[in-house]
Order: sequence, then C-alpha cells, then structure tokens
Amino acid sequence: MKFWSSDEPNLPSIAHALRTAFAATASVLIAGLVHMPEAYWAAITTLVVMQSTIGATLTLSVERIVASAVGAFLGAIESTYFGPNVLAFGIAVFLLGLGAHVCRMKKTGYRYAGVTLAVVVLIPRTNPPWQVATHRFIEVSIGILVALAVVLVWREEPPRVSGAASS
Repeated sequence: MKFWSSDEPNLPSIAHALRTAFAATASVLIAGLVHMPEAYWAAITTLVVMQSTIGATLTLSVERIVASAVGAFLGAIESTYFGPNVLAFGIAVFLLGLGAHVCRMKKTGYRYAGVTLAVVVLIPRTNPPWQVATHRFIEVSIGILVALAVVLVWREEPPRVSGAASS
C-alpha cells in the first residue's frame, strides 16, 4: 500500500478539501443542534463517505446507512440481553457476519455494521441500549445526509490530466 501518490487525479484538490471541511463542520453543528450526545459521529461519518462524485458518495452512503441500522439494531439487542459481555459481543460479530453473507452484503457493509455494533456494545454508557443505538443511527444518518447534500450542491470538477492533448 502506498501512502503517497504521484498520480495527479488521485490527489485531493483544494476544492475537495474545502468541501469536505465544510461538510464535516456542518454535520457536527447540525447534530449538536438536534442535541445528539455524540455529535462527532456525524462529522466522522461525513469524512468517511465524502467522495468526489455524487455517484460514489451515494453508493457508499446507502451501504453505510443500512449497515449502521443493522449494527445498531443488533447492538441494542445484544446489550439489552447480555450487557458488556465480551463473549456475547464476539458471538454477535460472528452472527452479523453470517447475516452479511446470507444477505450478500459487501465486506465494507459488514465492517460498518460491525463498527456500529462495537460502538453500541463496548463503550460504557448509562443510557439504555436502545437509546444509544438510536442516537448512533441518527448521528450517522446526519453525517450521511450532509455529505450527500454537499456533494450534490457543490460539485467538484474532474481533475485535468496533465500532458493531455487539447482539441
């Protein structure tokens, strides 16, 4: 895996950086305005799903929102009946993987669902599990919706390939 790239079209543009910063900031502000307890998850989600094109962002967003719903639901069930039990958590992750296989969910969807499951189950909280799971889903949804809105309204020009012949 290369961290650095000399491939010009693969580098983030200044417009992409501005757009991403705006979207992440808007996400955390909106989540705060609706009193989400962990508004930073909205910004994190926006950073994860922001892509250069609406098509790429939409594809990742749909996958992420469905996976978050599944992970939050399973996390709430697991937390309600087993609490902070590491063995139960491991079994839930395995069952999530089986479900992902049966439903033909991509590995990235399984990963997102697993992250949400872990956040709901493993982070100690005093609120009821269903409330934690619902908040997590709302926070992620805000981040996704803001990313989609920004990419739809603030379109990024495709990078120009240097050295290409002009017509």
